[in-house]
Order: sequence, then structure tokens, then C-alpha cells
Amino acid sequence: SYFGTRHVQGFFLFTSFVLTFCMRVNMSMAIVAMTGESSFVWNMQTQAVILSSFLWGYIVLQIPSGMLTARYGGKIQLAICMFVNSIVSLLIPYIAYETNWLGLCFCRVLQGLSQGSIYPATHYLVTKWVPLNEKGRFVSIVYAGAFLGVGLQLLVSGFVIDTWDWPAIFYSNGVLGTIWFLCYMYYGSDSPAKCKMITPEERLLIETSLGQVGEKKVLKTPWKAILTSVPFHALLLTHCFHNWGFWTLVTELPSYMAQALNIHIKTNGVVSSIPYFTTYALSFVFGYTTDYILEHNWCSIGTARKVFNSIGEFGPAVMLLALCQVPPGEVTTCIVLMTLVVGLNAGYLAGFYITHIDMAPNFAGAMMGVTGCVANAVGIVALLAAGAIVEDEKDPKQWHIVFYLTSAIYSAASLVFILFGSNKKQAWNDP
Repeated sequence: SYFGTRHVQGFFLFTSFVLTFCMRVNMSMAIVAMTGESSFVWNMQTQAVILSSFLWGYIVLQIPSGMLTARYGGKIQLAICMFVNSIVSLLIPYIAYETNWLGLCFCRVLQGLSQGSIYPATHYLVTKWVPLNEKGRFVSIVYAGAFLGVGLQLLVSGFVIDTWDWPAIFYSNGVLGTIWFLCYMYYGSDSPAKCKMITPEERLLIETSLGQVGEKKVLKTPWKAILTSVPFHALLLTHCFHNWGFWTLVTELPSYMAQALNIHIKTNGVVSSIPYFTTYALSFVFGYTTDYILEHNWCSIGTARKVFNSIGEFGPAVMLLALCQVPPGEVTTCIVLMTLVVGLNAGYLAGFYITHIDMAPNFAGAMMGVTGCVANAVGIVALLAAGAIVEDEKDPKQWHIVFYLTSAIYSAASLVFILFGSNKKQAWNDP
């Protein structure tokens, strides 16, 4: 209940998500400014390739990262992730001017490769550092850093571009990431057992709660049991469907606002950030509400997970349908609905995302590696599909086709998890 070393570790995890997601989505705003220059005359299909190139690298190391995390811990992978992303961010402006979109795509693939370890590593670290009674709010706060990062990047980018031009976005991200890396190498730790700064009392508190007193042996990942588990496949499908919606919203909203709604880039950045700040705020609400409900035994853990997951999937689906019914010219109404579409996504943090840890805390990193790999491959398809559907960026009807499709897929994510999802600890967690 007091502030301790676990909260310091949590702060590093939280800020790692803030910074890596800043670097993940900065291209969504930068590309709006870049295509206004004579050096970067790209059609919608080329832009879709550039925006999806991050995911090409991102999916490659998801599964290997989960396996490496289970064997070597999460600290080193998280540190490498931030270091590589920071260096590449500093180099992107020069490479883009020298090699155009091909070199830019190469840089984004490198960033995606290094970020492939962030979720497996974080899941591993959460299973080592967070007592059971703090898990719901801790996970929500840490992973909410992703939404805060997106919101901050979109908010600041418009002003940065207007004042210093688009390269400043990448320079600022690179500098902040380098500072984080240096601090984490000194203060970060894989577990309470390996941490030299933790008090004996706090270490005992954490390890007793988790049933992990002392160093645990490295367990062999039971791949056959995992890959033949129905709850795991439900988790995989839910993650895939969710990522279709998430990546469509993150990468396409700035272009939709700039082209279909004709919002100036500075205002675009402010408006685009509002939905993600809303998601960030709601993640706290959902995380604390989940813990409160479970502490008072109002329902089972499985029911709570499915209720909040439905909010995070079915909620955006309904709001997207409503967005498509808004008459032309009603910009304010569109913004309100887009805020709800993105904001309600926060429910998934207390839904299927934390279920990886519920089902198999010993292999949460490996499971996240698999589901993340496949789900982000689906994200690539989503971005390419949006690029193929929207041939005229100024035509709202073409954007509505993208939104109808995304709504249907969000609904599928909710239904699959309700029908087949399970939070029960699996027998293969202790092989």
C-alpha cells in the first residue's frame, strides 16, 4: 500500500509505453506535413505502405521475444527496444531526404523490429513485480501509457511542425528515448530477487503474494498445450480483431481529419489527441473499477474481464456506426463520436489483455509474443485495406466503408471473447 521499488519499476514501464508509442505513431502526423513538400509526392497507396512498414518489423520478433524473455528476463529487451528506437528516430529525417520512401520504410521496419519485445517483456516484468491485489490497476496504468503517448504525440506534433517543421518530431523523440535508456539501465531490474534497491519487507510482500519466494527455475514453454488450448485461440482471435480496429484508428484518423473534415494540421493534432487522452483517463477508471468489483466480490473475475472487454470492443463498434450517420459539415459531432470510438477502447486493458497473465503467469510473455505477432500481421492487412478502399481521401463515403468494416470486426472481437474466452489458470501453467 506504500510507495516502493515496485512503483519505480512501474513508472519505467509506464514511461516506456509513452515514449515507444510516441515513436510508433509520429509518422501519422509527420506524413501529413511531408506530403505537402515537393520531395515527398506520395499517393494514398504509398502512404499506406509507409504507415504499415512499422508493423512489418514489429511482427517478426514477437514470438522470439516472448521466448527470450522467459529465459533471460525483460529488462535487457526493454532497454534494447528503447535504444534502437531512439537512434533510428534521430536518423529518420536525414534518411528520408536522401532515400525517399524506401529508406523511410527501412527505418520504420527497424523500429518495429525492436519494439517487438515491448509487450512480452512488460508482461514478464508485471508478473514478477505486481502483487495480485494491485494487478488490475497496475496493468491499466502501465499499458495506458500507450494511449498517453499517442495523445501527447498527436497534440504536440501539430505545434512542432508549425514551428520547426516535421524533422523536429523525430529529434525530440530520439533525445527523450536516449535519456530513458540511460536511467533504466541504472535503476531497472528483472525481479525483486535481482533488485539491489528493494527493501526486504517489500520483496517479501511481492513474492508472498505471487507465490514466488526465492528465484524460480526457468520453465520450458509448453507450446503444444498452448497452441491446442481453446481459451488461447479465443485470446488470439480477440487480439487480432482488436488490432484491426486499433491500427485503423491510430494511423488513419489524422488523415481523415485533414482530408475529409478539412481540419488544419495544428488543429488536427489537438483534435486527434483528445480521443487518446480520453482513453488514458478511462483506463484508470476501468482498472480501479475492476479491482473494486473483485475486492467486494460483486462478480467473478471471468465475468469482470468479459464485461470490460465488451465495453472496449462493442462500444467502439457502436460509435463507428453512429459516426457514419453524421450529416456532412457536422465536424463537432464527428469529433465527439471519434473521441468515444477511441476512448472506449480502454476497456480491453481490463479485458482480454490482462487475461494473458490470468491464464498462465509463467508464460504470459510467450503467449503475448504469439498473439501479438499474429494480431499485428492483421494490423498490416487493416492498413493496406484502408489504403485500397480510400482512393479519394476527401470523400467521406469511402471513409465510411472503412468504418463499417472496422465496426463489424470490433463486434467480432467482443463476441469471440464472451463465448470462448477464459481467465482460469491453465493446467499447463505449471508443467
